[in-house]
Amino acid sequence: MMKLKSNKESGNGYSDIFILIDDADMGIIIEVKYAGEGQFDSVCHDAILQIDKNAYGDELKNEGCHTILKYGVACYKKECRVIVEKQAKS
Repeated sequence: MMKLKSNKESGNGYSDIFILIDDADMGIIIEVKYAGEGQFDSVCHDAILQIDKNAYGDELKNEGCHTILKYGVACYKKECRVIVEKQAKS
Protein backbone atom coordinates (compact mmCIF):
# COMPACT_ATOMS: atom_id res chain seq x y z
CA MET A 1 0.00 0.00 0.00
CA MET A 2 1.16 3.54 -0.71
CA LYS A 3 0.05 6.88 0.74
CA LEU A 4 0.63 10.03 -1.31
CA LYS A 5 0.02 13.50 0.08
CA SER A 6 0.67 16.97 -1.29
CA ASN A 7 1.55 19.91 0.97
CA LYS A 8 1.62 17.50 3.90
CA GLU A 9 2.22 19.06 7.31
CA SER A 10 5.18 17.30 8.81
CA GLY A 11 7.89 18.32 11.25
CA ASN A 12 8.06 22.12 11.33
CA GLY A 13 6.32 22.91 8.07
CA TYR A 14 4.84 21.51 4.89
CA SER A 15 6.65 19.29 2.41
CA ASP A 16 5.55 19.59 -1.22
CA ILE A 17 5.06 15.85 -1.77
CA PHE A 18 5.11 13.12 0.87
CA ILE A 19 4.97 9.41 -0.02
CA LEU A 20 4.81 6.50 2.41
CA ILE A 21 5.34 3.04 0.90
CA ASP A 22 4.20 0.63 3.60
CA ASP A 23 5.29 -2.69 2.14
CA ALA A 24 8.72 -1.37 1.13
CA ASP A 25 9.51 0.18 4.55
CA MET A 26 10.40 3.31 2.58
CA GLY A 27 9.31 6.93 2.45
CA ILE A 28 9.90 9.69 -0.06
CA ILE A 29 9.88 13.45 0.47
CA ILE A 30 9.97 15.78 -2.54
CA GLU A 31 10.62 19.51 -2.25
CA VAL A 32 10.26 21.60 -5.44
CA LYS A 33 11.82 25.05 -5.84
CA TYR A 34 12.06 27.72 -8.54
CA ALA A 35 15.62 28.19 -9.81
CA GLY A 36 15.88 31.77 -11.05
CA GLU A 37 18.37 32.18 -13.90
CA GLY A 38 19.08 28.46 -13.88
CA GLN A 39 20.81 28.15 -10.49
CA PHE A 40 19.90 24.48 -10.38
CA ASP A 41 22.53 22.94 -8.12
CA SER A 42 22.30 25.44 -5.27
CA VAL A 43 18.49 25.42 -5.36
CA CYS A 44 18.38 21.60 -5.28
CA HIS A 45 20.67 21.61 -2.25
CA ASP A 46 18.52 24.29 -0.59
CA ALA A 47 15.48 22.05 -1.05
CA ILE A 48 17.27 19.13 0.66
CA LEU A 49 18.38 21.46 3.47
CA GLN A 50 14.76 22.58 3.93
CA ILE A 51 13.67 18.95 4.28
CA ASP A 52 16.33 18.40 6.96
CA LYS A 53 15.89 21.76 8.75
CA ASN A 54 12.13 21.39 9.06
CA ALA A 55 12.31 17.70 10.02
CA TYR A 56 9.87 16.62 7.29
CA GLY A 57 11.10 13.03 7.68
CA ASP A 58 10.07 12.71 11.34
CA GLU A 59 6.62 11.36 10.52
CA LEU A 60 8.12 8.75 8.19
CA LYS A 61 10.53 7.69 10.93
CA ASN A 62 7.63 7.47 13.39
CA GLU A 63 5.79 5.26 10.88
CA GLY A 64 8.75 2.86 10.97
CA CYS A 65 10.44 3.78 7.69
CA HIS A 66 14.04 2.63 7.64
CA THR A 67 14.87 4.31 4.35
CA ILE A 68 13.91 7.84 3.37
CA LEU A 69 14.63 9.27 -0.07
CA LYS A 70 14.82 13.05 -0.11
CA TYR A 71 14.41 14.70 -3.51
CA GLY A 72 15.38 18.31 -4.15
CA VAL A 73 13.90 19.54 -7.43
CA ALA A 74 14.83 22.85 -9.07
CA CYS A 75 12.80 24.19 -12.02
CA TYR A 76 13.50 27.05 -14.40
CA LYS A 77 11.43 27.65 -17.51
CA LYS A 78 11.28 24.25 -19.29
CA GLU A 79 14.25 22.71 -17.48
CA CYS A 80 14.67 21.02 -14.14
CA ARG A 81 17.30 19.24 -12.12
CA VAL A 82 16.83 16.70 -9.35
CA ILE A 83 19.16 15.55 -6.61
CA VAL A 84 18.42 12.63 -4.31
CA GLU A 85 19.76 11.96 -0.87
CA LYS A 86 19.20 8.59 0.78
CA GLN A 87 18.83 8.45 4.53
CA ALA A 88 18.98 4.95 5.97
CA LYS A 89 18.24 4.14 9.57
CA SER A 90 21.21 2.50 11.22
